[in-house]
Amino acid sequence: MAKIFATIDEELTRWIARQKLFFVATAPLSDEGLINCSPKGGDSFRVLGGTEVAYQDFTGSGVETIAHLRENGRIVIMFCAFEGAPKILRLHGRGTVVTAADDGYAELIAKFPANPGTRAIIHVDVERIADSCGYAVPVYEFKAPRDILDQWAADKGAEGVQAYQRANNRRSIDGLPGLDADA
Repeated sequence: MAKIFATIDEELTRWIARQKLFFVATAPLSDEGLINCSPKGGDSFRVLGGTEVAYQDFTGSGVETIAHLRENGRIVIMFCAFEGAPKILRLHGRGTVVTAADDGYAELIAKFPANPGTRAIIHVDVERIADSCGYAVPVYEFKAPRDILDQWAADKGAEGVQAYQRANNRRSIDGLPGLDADA
């Protein structure tokens, strides 16, 4: 059944690369704050080392993950096999938000395809790597990626995306700081 791994080895790296969808969960420190779980997709996830991963964070209507990471750093990333053998993989760790204004952004963003909707890279130092059976996860057939967000960002242009971020991504729904005002 469940197994704990010391590192993300080559076999896990290949398995992760085949997954079309992953989920990110974070929570604020406040008991009244809302826990957040976000689906992510596209060619946006990279294993950088045995206990280091990153993903491309796209502009969205909320900024919960960024706000929670800036407050406390706690994050879990979950992959589920929807095709092939059942499997769930969770990567627990400490995440940091890397924006275009931060040192190291150019090096990280170069690992991903260009995307006009990118607002940050989420970098995670993984502290626990664990799988579980996934026997109850249904089998789904992947048909195609959605390009709606990419097209939205391309239509808005860089200035339009930044204006959207300034208007919608400065604070989380709990009022925590999200993106800087000059995002």
